[in-house]
Amino acid sequence: MSQPQAASQARRRSMQAEQAYLTALYERLDAARALAAETLREAEARGGGGGYAGLLERQTVVDEQARIAQRLAAVEEGLCFGRIDHRDLPGTPGGPLYVGRIGLRDAEHEVMLVDWRAPAARPFYAATPQAPAGLVRRRHLHTRGRTVVGLDDEVFDLDGLDEEQRSGLAGEAALLAALRAGRTGRMHDIVSTIQGEQDRVIRSGLHGILVVQGGPGTGKTVAALHRAAYLLYTYRSVLERRGVLVVGPNATFLRYISQVLPSLGETDVVLTTVGGLFPGVRAEARDAPEAAVVKGSLRMAGLVAAAVRERQRVPRGGLRVEAQGMELTVDEQTCRDIRDLTRDLGIRHNAARPFFVREMLGALALDQQRRFEESVREAEEDAGLTGGAVPELEDPDAPLWTEEDTEVAVETLWGDPAVQRALNALWPHLAPERLVGELLSDPGLMSAAAREAAREPEEGAVAEHEWRILLRPAGSAWTVDDVPLLDEAAELLGEEAGKRSAEQRAAERRRRERERYARGVLEISGLFEGDREGAAAALAERQADEGPAPTTAERAEADRSWAYGHVIVDEAQELSEMAWRTVMRRIPTRSLTVVGDTAQTGSAAGASSWEQMLGGYAGGRLHEERLLVNYRTPAEIMDVAADVLKEVAPDQRPPESVREGGERPRAVRIAPGTWAERLPGLVGAELRAVGAAPDGADCADGADPGGRVAVIVPDDRHAEFAALLPEAASDASPAVLDSPVAVLTCTLAKGLEFDSVLIAEPDRILAGSPQGGRDLYVAVTRATRRMTVLHERPLPGMLSGLARGD
Repeated sequence: MSQPQAASQARRRSMQAEQAYLTALYERLDAARALAAETLREAEARGGGGGYAGLLERQTVVDEQARIAQRLAAVEEGLCFGRIDHRDLPGTPGGPLYVGRIGLRDAEHEVMLVDWRAPAARPFYAATPQAPAGLVRRRHLHTRGRTVVGLDDEVFDLDGLDEEQRSGLAGEAALLAALRAGRTGRMHDIVSTIQGEQDRVIRSGLHGILVVQGGPGTGKTVAALHRAAYLLYTYRSVLERRGVLVVGPNATFLRYISQVLPSLGETDVVLTTVGGLFPGVRAEARDAPEAAVVKGSLRMAGLVAAAVRERQRVPRGGLRVEAQGMELTVDEQTCRDIRDLTRDLGIRHNAARPFFVREMLGALALDQQRRFEESVREAEEDAGLTGGAVPELEDPDAPLWTEEDTEVAVETLWGDPAVQRALNALWPHLAPERLVGELLSDPGLMSAAAREAAREPEEGAVAEHEWRILLRPAGSAWTVDDVPLLDEAAELLGEEAGKRSAEQRAAERRRRERERYARGVLEISGLFEGDREGAAAALAERQADEGPAPTTAERAEADRSWAYGHVIVDEAQELSEMAWRTVMRRIPTRSLTVVGDTAQTGSAAGASSWEQMLGGYAGGRLHEERLLVNYRTPAEIMDVAADVLKEVAPDQRPPESVREGGERPRAVRIAPGTWAERLPGLVGAELRAVGAAPDGADCADGADPGGRVAVIVPDDRHAEFAALLPEAASDASPAVLDSPVAVLTCTLAKGLEFDSVLIAEPDRILAGSPQGGRDLYVAVTRATRRMTVLHERPLPGMLSGLARGD
């Protein structure tokens, strides 16, 4: 038998052996699923016997088995993707070790599959030829459904393999195979191709602020998401109770990454944008750059605080109010003293309001007492009495006004609508939406707040020309930049304790009792080994309303004051100082993964330095990891991007591409007035080039896409270009991920990737904002295969490296 034939047979035997093992793994997975389903059915059939303790014990089993079933269901695709063979040395695992999405054991509890996050799996990612970590071989298994369709071997010690193993070596680098695949409109996990520098990020410890600084295509986003899965696996008892928050730049991006964590079996995660951090508000619109800069400044915290203080008023000349047929007054100094005393309590505005109201009612009652006593003295004088005793009084020596009279007067005065209106005007109950909405729409309130803020130098003054930029019509929709202001207002205002009804207080007592009972049942039953506090809360709520138990993520998303166990912020360079202030309230432990690239900062209020933006929050625990390898952009395109970066951020180093051989990016001159004629044909040609449309078809034919094309345009021409490609997706909705063609601005394209990118009018992108150069850098780094620049006017010098097209 010839050597090639022997090698072919050996590879075939390797495939068969791996298929047999994969089949055994899926059989074990099916058995685990069946066991979870049977346990779930038995628990649900148990009914409500045994009283309240029985109900809670039943629900404990139901919720735990439902959680197990959900995780087992999520790992159907790509259950096992790798294998590592150790050198046969003392202290090393015997036989091959298979790596997958979860851990599995056989009926004798022997390990069949190691969870990719377990320490034993780390050599699969960390081994290199220079530091093989005791491995002789690393094998990647490519599967489709439950079938092995390919193998890739990386050998670290050829002498450590026997002749059969050496002849059965197969495949190419798994990473390059994954990189060549077409875009699908969704980010995929990289659990089978994590690289060394990414693994270092993923397995970093829980505590402190980890900044992952990486240029385009370095995999920083997907590494951060795998870090979330790793942390949930490693610190589950901590994070399952508090959950993980992922903050992304927009809804499209969140949908783009939404399948990564579920595919890794993790669901205790909240995905949102800065515009969604305030419950009840989903803001997507952005302010103009000049307004965003002002709203994003920490000085706005002082302005909002001043707006609250401005609503704590002292009436000029004192308070005068008609009540019970008489005019009652409180002098101006007394009003000021009561206001200042209330402020000195150091509690939030709404929570302090009952104290202020009570003190003012007491002052009004004293004036009422004074007037009552004056009327008595006048009656005595009118009656000609000089002893100071009115004959009708049963006890002439009794006081005319008692403490009981004062209490009655206070209650009676508060029941008077005129008194309520007067005191509400001096210290109103305020909702964040009302305070911020009125501040941004009323020049008088804004001016007064700015003057009040100027009295507190440490807060920083907002000049008139700045606050006037912020004014807008009443009732305007909330913007993303408003959300930190709403959050700041909520933090300052708080809730008024007196607003909670007796029914609410009773309901709260019942909830606490249910949770106490639930914790006891969990401890006695020993059925739940994870987060008992979170489980107790969920079970108590489930028993209260008999509906589905809310997940940690659902409870966290609805609670503005929720403290998460870990927070990931992606495209973090776009967050303003005020946005970071909002994020930090959600993570008092300061356990964060901050993902971004300061060279791509498009927001005028965004970051130019991580230390400057985050150092004050980190308490000395700010650590930066740099990703320097570009896995997305071919070297030919990255050469052009490097020229752009050299102009807009000369201090930044561009990442190095791992692959070459793509087509050289080109520039195509478009004659003025011919966009409608040229653009559809150019887009159709790109679709055919990336396999998204058959030969002879264009983007209007509705062909089932096999690749994605983006047309990135200046902000001020977005609607115009969208009209030229009516079949393309063009708004900020997640629909752009499903369409073969998307028309996007640089901001909307941030964080996304496409097989082919057409960039229209780069000179207008450059001139479109103060950060126009960085926006262009974003645009030229979105492509995984092809890039074309379309221009009417001469190209900017930084794009001189483009080939000339027709």
